[in-house]
Amino acid sequence: MILFAQKAKNSERLPVFLISLFLVLGTAAVYWQVHGFDFVNYDDMDYISQNPHIQKGLSFGSIIWAFTTGYFCNWHPVTWLSYLLDFQIFRLWAGGYHLVNLFFHILNALLLFSVFRKMTGRTWQSGFVAALFALHPLHVESVAWISERKDVLSAFFWILTIHAYVHYARRPLWSNYVWVMGFFILGLMSKPMVVTLPFVLLLLDFWPMGRMNLDAPESELKLKVTRLIQEKIPLFLLAAASAVITFLAQKQGGAVQSFDRLPLAERLANILITYIRYITNAIYPVNLSAFYPYPDTISWWKVVSAGVMLAILTGLAIWRMRQNPYLIVGWLWFIGTLVPVIGLIQVGGQSMADRYMYLPIIGLFIIAAWGLPDLLALSRHQRTILGMLAMTAISIASFITWTQIGCWRDSVTLFSHAIAILPDNTLAQYNLGEALSRARYNVGEALSRKGALKQALVHYKVVLKRNPMYHDALINMGLTLLNMGNPSEALIYINRVLKIKPDDAQALRMKGYAMAAQGDYEKAIPYYEQAVKTDPLNGELHFLMGVAYSALQKPAVAIVHYQKAIEITPDDTTASINLGNIYYRSGRMDLAGNVYLYALQHAPDNPDVLSKLGAVALGLGQTDRALAYFNQALKIKPDNPESQKGLAAILRIKQNKKK
Repeated sequence: MILFAQKAKNSERLPVFLISLFLVLGTAAVYWQVHGFDFVNYDDMDYISQNPHIQKGLSFGSIIWAFTTGYFCNWHPVTWLSYLLDFQIFRLWAGGYHLVNLFFHILNALLLFSVFRKMTGRTWQSGFVAALFALHPLHVESVAWISERKDVLSAFFWILTIHAYVHYARRPLWSNYVWVMGFFILGLMSKPMVVTLPFVLLLLDFWPMGRMNLDAPESELKLKVTRLIQEKIPLFLLAAASAVITFLAQKQGGAVQSFDRLPLAERLANILITYIRYITNAIYPVNLSAFYPYPDTISWWKVVSAGVMLAILTGLAIWRMRQNPYLIVGWLWFIGTLVPVIGLIQVGGQSMADRYMYLPIIGLFIIAAWGLPDLLALSRHQRTILGMLAMTAISIASFITWTQIGCWRDSVTLFSHAIAILPDNTLAQYNLGEALSRARYNVGEALSRKGALKQALVHYKVVLKRNPMYHDALINMGLTLLNMGNPSEALIYINRVLKIKPDDAQALRMKGYAMAAQGDYEKAIPYYEQAVKTDPLNGELHFLMGVAYSALQKPAVAIVHYQKAIEITPDDTTASINLGNIYYRSGRMDLAGNVYLYALQHAPDNPDVLSKLGAVALGLGQTDRALAYFNQALKIKPDNPESQKGLAAILRIKQNKKK
C-alpha cells in the first residue's frame, strides 16, 4: 500500500507542474499588455499620481500615515504600504504598478490551485477552478486597475489564511492558529471585504474538509458545530472590528449613502437583481463596464423574477446538500462573500462592480468544476467531454479577457468603452470629458489639443443635461472654455457655480482669470483676493495676482505675491522667472541673478532660465559667462529668441572691441 501511494503521488507531479506552468505563463501572456498602460482618472490620481503621501516614498512618517489615515474613505494600511514600496521602486511609471497587480493575481491563482488540491485531493478540478480564476473577464478590473491593488492583495492573504487553516485543522495547535489569525489580519488591512472569511471557513469545514458530518446524531452534530463556531470567535471579533473601522472611515469621508437618498426598499430590489446579473456576467461576460450606474427605476417584474430565481437555486442547493455538498458550499460562498458590497450599506453611486466578484466568483467555479463531472458521470466519454469543455471555456474566457484588458489602456479608452455600452452613464461621460481636457497631444496627431477640448465640452454638456448642478462638471466646462480662449462663455458656467456656492475658491480664481484674459486686471484682482481668503496656501492664486499687479504697473505688490507663490510652490519656475524679470527691468541685476539661479536649481534644463541668466551676466559685463549660458540654452532649444539675441549682442561687443 505504501508503494502504491508513493506511485500515485509521483504520477500527480507532472499534472501539477503543467497546470502551475499554464497558470503562470497563460495569465502572464493574456495580461502582459498592462505593462504599457497608464494611470486612469478613476481613483488612480487620488491613490498614486497626485497623492503627496505616497510620493514621499517609504519613510517612518509615511508608514505611520498608512496605519492611521482614513484617506479616500478607507482604512487599508497594507495596501498603502504596497503603494509606498511601488513608488520607491517605480516612481510614477504606471506600468510598474500594473505588473505588481499582475504578479499578485498569478500568485493568487497558484495558491488557489494549491489549497483546493490540498483540501479535495482533486488535481484537475482544482486546476480548472484556478484557471477560470486566473483568466475570467470579470477579474480584469481588479488586475488592470491600479487602484484595485486591494483586491489582489486581500485575496492573497485570504487564500493564505485558508492554507493556514487547512494546516491547523489537521493539527489543531494554538501555534498553527496564530498563522490563521495573522494572515486574516493582513487581509483585513488590505481590504475589509474579507470580513466574510470566517463564514467561508465554516463552509469548508462542511465540504471538502469534512469536519462536520450531517449523518451524525443530532446532539453530536450540534456539539461539533458549536465547537467549530467557537473556534472561529477570534476571527469573528477581528472581522467585526474591521467592519466598524471601515464603516466609520467611509461615513466620515461622505461615501455612505443615507437611507433618505436611497431608500431601503430600492436597495433590496437592486440587491436581488444584482445577484442575478453577477451570475449572468459570470456565465456570459460581455458588455462589461468600469462603472454600472444605479438605475433610475427598477421594474417590479425583474425584482420578482430575480427573487424567485434565487429562491429556486437556494432550494436546489439545500435539497442536494447531502448528495452534492459542493453545491451548497459554492452557492453560499458566492452569496455570502458578496454581502459586504451588495448594496445594503450603499457606498458610492454604482449598482454593482466587476471587482466585487474577485473572490465571490470562486463559489460559482466550485459548482462548475465539481458539478460538470457529476452531470456527465454516466457518459462513457466523460473525460474527453470534460477536457473539451474545460479547454473551450478557458480559451473563450482568455480571448474575452484579452479584449477587456485593452479597455484599461488609458482614461479615454476606458470611458469611451463604458459610454459605448451605456451612453447615459454620467460618471463615464464626466471622466471621459476630464480625460480629454487633460490629454496631451503632439502636433500633427489626428486629434489635436483643440479637438480634444471640443470633444470634452460635448461630454460635460451631457452630464449637465442630466444634472445641471453638478459642481465638478460646471467647473471643468469653465476651465475647458478658458483653455480654448473663450473667457466670456466660460463665465456663464463659472457664475453658475458661484450662484450655488459664492465662496468657491476655484470658481473665484477662474472668474479672476477670465477677467484677466479679457484684459480687465482691475476686476480680476478682487476675485483673486476672495479666493485667497478661502484658500490662502494656493500658490497659483498668488502667481496670478503677481501677473495682475505686474500688468497694472504695480511691481512692489507683484513682488510680494510672486515671493509667496515661490514659498508655497518652490518649483514654480514661471513665478521665479517673472519675479526675476521685475528685478531685471528695474536694473537690480544681483537680485535678478539670484532668483534665476534659484529657478535653475529646480529646472536645470530650462532654456528660458538659462537665457535669463545669460542676459543678467551680459548686463553685468560678464560676456564669457553670458556666452556659456546662451550656448547651453540654444543646445536645449535652438530657436530660443532671447539666447539668439544675446549671442548677437555678444558678437557686436567683440566686433566693437576689435575696432
